[in-house]
This record gives sequence, C-alpha cells and structure tokens, in this order.
Amino acid sequence: MAGGLSKERARRLKLARESFHRSGKSVAEWAKEHGFSAALVYMVLGGKRTCLRGQSHRIAVKLGIKDGVVED
Repeated sequence: MAGGLSKERARRLKLARESFHRSGKSVAEWAKEHGFSAALVYMVLGGKRTCLRGQSHRIAVKLGIKDGVVED
C-alpha cells in the first residue's frame, strides 16, 4: 500500500490498541513497566514509526504488532 500502512499492519495495530482497552491498563503504565517512553509507544500504536530497529522495534515486538526478536 503506497503511502500508508499495509492491511496486515493496520490490523495488528488495531488489535494492540484493543488489548489495552480489554486489559484496563493504560499505555503510560505499560510503557513505564517496560522502560519505554509513553510518547514513543503512542507513536508506534498510531503507525507513526516504521519500527525497523531500536526502541520502536522492541515496542512493536512486545505488543505483537511485528514479528521479531527482542534481545535483552
């Protein structure tokens, strides 16, 4: 999809956002528990980051938005 998110990525983002609603946990709480900036987590959930490397990649993998490996 040129200039936008693929359908699969959009679906995964939606599922990740819905999981926050189901759990009752805020994005800020989750970010703090995992050592991330809440602002960066919101950017990932909003599809504003490509999540190729670094913290964005780790956030996307931990939220199930992206298949990948997170090495601690």
